[in-house]
Amino acid sequence: MNVSAVVRRHRLLLGSGILLGLLGTAATLLQPLLIGDLIEAVAVDEPTMRPILLLAGLFAADALLAATHFYLIGRAGENIVFDMRGTLTGRLLHSRIRAFNRLEHGDVFTRTVADTSLARVALSSSVSQMITSGSTVVGCVGVMAWLDWRMLLATVGCLGAASVIGLGLARAVRKAAVTNREDTSNYGSALLRVLGALTTVKASRAEEREAERIGELANAARASGIHVTRLSAMLMPAMNVGTQVSLAVVIAWGMSRTATGALPIEDLTAFIMYLFYLVSPLVMLFMSLGEIQQGRAAIDRVKDLARIETESTEGAPASTPVAETPAVEFKDVTFSYSDTTEPALTGVSFSLPRTGVTAIVGPSGAGKTTLFQLIERFQVPDAGTVRLAGTDIGALRLDELRSRIGLVEQDAPLMRGTIRENLTYARPEATAADIDEVIAAAHLADVVSALPDGLDTHLGEAGIGLSGGQRQRLAIARALLTRPDVLLLDEATSHLDSDSETALREAISAIGARCLVLTIAHRLSTTIGADRILVIEDGKLRATGTHTELMEGDTTYQRLASRQMTPVGGGAR
Repeated sequence: MNVSAVVRRHRLLLGSGILLGLLGTAATLLQPLLIGDLIEAVAVDEPTMRPILLLAGLFAADALLAATHFYLIGRAGENIVFDMRGTLTGRLLHSRIRAFNRLEHGDVFTRTVADTSLARVALSSSVSQMITSGSTVVGCVGVMAWLDWRMLLATVGCLGAASVIGLGLARAVRKAAVTNREDTSNYGSALLRVLGALTTVKASRAEEREAERIGELANAARASGIHVTRLSAMLMPAMNVGTQVSLAVVIAWGMSRTATGALPIEDLTAFIMYLFYLVSPLVMLFMSLGEIQQGRAAIDRVKDLARIETESTEGAPASTPVAETPAVEFKDVTFSYSDTTEPALTGVSFSLPRTGVTAIVGPSGAGKTTLFQLIERFQVPDAGTVRLAGTDIGALRLDELRSRIGLVEQDAPLMRGTIRENLTYARPEATAADIDEVIAAAHLADVVSALPDGLDTHLGEAGIGLSGGQRQRLAIARALLTRPDVLLLDEATSHLDSDSETALREAISAIGARCLVLTIAHRLSTTIGADRILVIEDGKLRATGTHTELMEGDTTYQRLASRQMTPVGGGAR
């Protein structure tokens, strides 16, 4: 993410706000001079209406400029954080699965929400405050030098020491802020980890252990946050001590000089007012520096997240395949999830026709789900090619590739929202007739009719409100609604009862008449009805054939099938 480019897009709003802030600074700097003129007019018995009206006008202008300045800077800040979050969201949604899986989701949430908020402060209000406060400080010092440079030197000597301390504290704040952001991310990641498996935590009676572990992380975030607060809190007292000492010096020395006539009373009054006017902007200047230091730490974390590797959406449109073109073809495909692990697939080659049902079987960890990952281009082969309807999927536009593939994952993930929203997620424009058709095909009609609001019934997180089998059937209906050329079913019948499974197998057979259905199967009932079966073991394709052929010629398939046919507790008695 180019943060400078984000800020440049809103430079007009930021510039206008800063300009108004500088005009407000000028109005503020004129006020002590006019008050001095008012004191002088009273002293010599001159009319006071003019300085009073000028002061009233300056007060009103100062208030108006300050309000408008605050609004413009605030709006610019919100626009900046909107752009940053939009960029981050887009990068994350288009990220490569492999890159995204390496991230901690709690940390991603913290960077996207909390760190962007800190970055907004640093890039808008803090920068503006630093410019306007700096201008006020320079203006006050300039006028004070014009009024009496000797007293200014005394003032600078007192405030200078406090300023040096303030700069040191600002640098310390940045280092402490980095630690606090990391501690906060660790806490968020741990909390999301537990909440994502809350039933497992409860079933394992691990509430107290998890609460203690998360409490330790929360305490670390608290401690580092207190450290940041402690350092930030020391900025104001440091400046206050310098101010109080300088004020005592100015009043004592100034009054003695006024008594001798060396310094007019109106000049001393104006000088003291400028000293008061100087302190607050000086403190705000150092506070802004501290906020910018914290913001820099947040910006670095946001920029680091924005560098996540993304999928390429470019590619050529698919050509119209001839009838003999395979729907899916693997040619010498090899793939590893990382450089340090054994290949999940090695030299896999097969070709599947445009229609029919193909089952994939094999032991756990054999590479079955990896095949689906490669077809969807969630992962990219290390070697070899994967083709869809005769075209290398790496050359296809990503949206076109995935629009032609329907995927039903094993855990059938659903989202918070209505059943209708989940059902039409991949095809929002679906008609009522299309919806009714897939509901019937997935045997969901009775389920939907029994719900209080039908298709508009709201579901909780991850589809809470439906049973496991119902969620799986809804996921199948969602995939069918896209009318895919290839339907991928990752053990789609694992949560279904016998009647629903039988009905769904019949529906899948009917669907196989118009497209390729590729299903990962653990149940023997699924493989028996398949037109062909691929046997995968240790990342390699062992055999291809029908149930009968494989029972006669492949030992791995025979072993997997015999385990399902053997009753629990041993063989026949």
